[in-house]
This record gives sequence, structure tokens and C-alpha cells, in this order.
Amino acid sequence: MEPLVLAIDQGTGSTKALLVDAAGQVVARASAPLSQSHPAPGLAEQDAEELLGSVRDAVAACLRQADPRAVRGIGLSTQRESVVLWDAATGRPVAPLVGWQDQRGADRAAQLLDEGYGDLVRSRTGLPLDPMFSALKMGALLDRHDPARERSGRGELRLGTVDAWLLDALTGEFVTEVGNASRTQLLNLATGDWDDELLEIFGVPRAALGRVVASTGPFGTVRDLDPLPAGVPVLAVLGDSHAALFAHAGWRPGVVKVTYGTGSSVMTVAESPGLGGPGSPVCDTIAWSTGQGPTFAREANIRSTGRTLTWLADLLGISADQVVDLAAGSDAGDVTLVPAFGGLGAPWWDPRAVPVLAGFDLGTGREQLARAALESVAHQVDDVLTAMPGLRRIVADGGLTRSTALMRLQAGLSDVEVARTRHHELSAGGAADLAGLGLGLWTTGDLERRADGDVEIFTPDWSAEHRRAAAARWHQRLTVARDLGARANGSTS
Repeated sequence: MEPLVLAIDQGTGSTKALLVDAAGQVVARASAPLSQSHPAPGLAEQDAEELLGSVRDAVAACLRQADPRAVRGIGLSTQRESVVLWDAATGRPVAPLVGWQDQRGADRAAQLLDEGYGDLVRSRTGLPLDPMFSALKMGALLDRHDPARERSGRGELRLGTVDAWLLDALTGEFVTEVGNASRTQLLNLATGDWDDELLEIFGVPRAALGRVVASTGPFGTVRDLDPLPAGVPVLAVLGDSHAALFAHAGWRPGVVKVTYGTGSSVMTVAESPGLGGPGSPVCDTIAWSTGQGPTFAREANIRSTGRTLTWLADLLGISADQVVDLAAGSDAGDVTLVPAFGGLGAPWWDPRAVPVLAGFDLGTGREQLARAALESVAHQVDDVLTAMPGLRRIVADGGLTRSTALMRLQAGLSDVEVARTRHHELSAGGAADLAGLGLGLWTTGDLERRADGDVEIFTPDWSAEHRRAAAARWHQRLTVARDLGARANGSTS
């Protein structure tokens, strides 16, 4: 019986499952949708039980297309900074999952910055003090459900990112993969373990957190994932953006992965942490660890890219695909959209910035608005690429890569080759790649050849003058967005 790898990609909007054969080909796939709620401005929640159920549903549907006994191992990729709080005895969540977009920690982040903790947190974790990361969400959950930290301090309540929640539920092992742990703002990059001073600052007891392990585990074996037989090992776990980088064979120098999703992750490997220190526009993080020590990465997180297009689609009463089509055949003229919905992420990390639409008049139509929205994606990506030295190629994935206009725009604006993958399940694919390495189904050389053979190349064709003019107009309007936000914040303080 030919061996198969089961890859599970647990994302914000759905869970996907793939079966990959020994040649690296997908032989079966399935997905299960997942809902999200926004009970108040700035809040983003999901039902952790529904999330677990979506994993079960996707796996069951996928394995109806093959013999479950052929599965030799599992690779798991997950959304990253989202947080679950659950009861250790019952395994049941005691609160909704707090999503990575959730901003409930913004006030506490501002307080910690005022108290002078920003540089300390950044120097140890590689991450700026921002409510996107998990620690502030964890503290907020405990403030509500265990304010004295009594139950969490005894380990009766457990906290974790999505990988920890799923592994505990499916294998009984309470562990956290090191790359996901590096996104919590509680992991010390130098030691690869939870940092006691950071735990105290954010109010998170060590007993509530799982043991940190490498991306190759050990994670245990599944015991309740029908129709898989009990005992199939989980061989690889990666954060979704990290998994996509792995699928691009992104361990090679000069390769920068850009995921064009709801938001965007711009990531490249690094020899060591440190360049993303205080004031840097990029974060330091751990991409993965295969047991030989961590592979570090530089990453920039952009809050609104694909979400900008869906917002405009909702506003215009059309589909996001129609917005993309309108943008492809139009020129924005002088219209600029700065999508600072909930502030700006990298490279500015300005939570006070406000959205700005500038340069429009009574003659502006939906085509110009659509093009301005598409251009905002490329400009935000370009703004962080300058902080990633040695760039040779952008490897692009995510739903928005279907826009050939965006790929050409990015190549021209950033003056770099863009390689668009033809494979649209990169996070699941990366998890499968790492699991398959553990099974001996392929080598890293095989993965490099596979990644290079599955792309479409876009080369830059803009003049230097055109690039400078476009960037200058964008930065002028971006400054307006930040200034207006600062004034509004000052007027209400």
C-alpha cells in the first residue's frame, strides 16, 4: 500500500485537509467552513469546539477518497496568534477563541509601553508590543475567567495557540510548537522557552502553558480522529505562514515569501535574530525547528490587504472577484486608498492611523477605487521589503495572487522578480513537506526542485522615475492617515 501523508491546514475561515502521495502529489482534498463573530468593535472570536469539529469534518471527507490505513503521518499548519482557554480536566473551552485580529489588548499594550516595557519585550521576543500577538489576549482572558490566577496557576486551566489546543484534543499531548510559541510574545528567542519575566509582565502563569517542542515534535499520536486508526503520529506542526515559506523551499537565502491573504505576511529566513530590534519595521520570529536548532526569520505583518478588497466589494455591492477584475482594467489616476482599518501594522506599527481615501472627485468611478485598493496591497508590501536585505525573488501565494495585475504591479513597484505559485494550498503543502521529510519520502533537494517547477515568473518593467513617483504619492497619503489618527487621539485624550 503506497504511503500517504495527511496534511491539515486550520485557518481562520476554514479547515482544509489534503492527502499527499510519495511523489508529492495531492490525491485527495476536502475542506470544512468555519464561522467568525465580532461581538463588539475590535473583537474577533470563534467557537473553539466548532474549530475542532471542522478539523474532524475535513479529515473525514478527505479520507472518504482513500484508504485511511495508508496514512503514515500527519502534518498540521494553523492560524497563529489566536488563543484558546480550556479546562484541563474536561478538555472543554471555557471562553470563545480570541482571534489573531482581535484588538482587546490595545489598552494594556499602551499601558505597558508607557511603563517602558516596549524595548524589553522587543529585545527578548523579536516582536513589538501590539495586541495582535497572543500574550495580551491571554492576559485578557485570564482577567475575565481567572482574575486571581488560581486555577491557571495550578494548571487546571490551559492556554494555548491553536496548535496547542488541537494537539491536546487529538493526541492528549499538551505541547506548543516553537514557531507558534514565538508568536505569543512570551517566548525568549535566545532560550527557545517561556520567559519568566515576560510571563509576569503579561500575567500568564507558566503552568497554564504547554511544553515548547520543535516543529518535528514529539507531538504524540492521534487517538480520536475518525476514520484514521489510532496511533498515526503527528510528525510536523507549523504556523500557517511558516508552512507556506517551507513549501516555497524558503530556507534558501534571498527568497522572500509574501502571502496575499486577508492580511499579508512577508517573511524571509535569517541566520540569527537581532536585526528586528527596537524600532525595526520587521519582527524576528522562529520559522521552524527540525531538532537541529531553530531557523529564524524576519517577518512583517500587514493588517489589511485582501480584506481591503472584500470591504470595497461589500461597499459596492459586488463580489471580491469583480473588484479584482475592475482593478485589472483600470488606472487609479490620483486616487489613493490607505487601508488603516484598526491602524497600521508593519512597517509603521501605528494603531492610531485611520483609513484615508484621497485624490477622488465627482468623476471617480468604481474602477478607480478598485485599482486604488489593489495598489494599496502592493505599496504596503513594498514598504517592508526594504527592511529585508539581499532580496532576490518574491515567492507569492494566497488568494489575491489570482490577480495577474497585482503580480505585475508588485514586480514593477518593488523592482524584483515575482514568482507566483500555481499551488494554492501552500500552508497544508508545507506541513506535508516537513512530515514527508520525517518519513523519508523525499529530500530537501526534491522539495527545492518541486518549488521551482511550480511557479509563473513576473519581471519588473517600471522605470525608476515611475517607481519614485508612485511611492511618493503613496507615502504622502499614508502620512495623512497617521497625522489624522494622531490628532484624533490627541483630541479625545
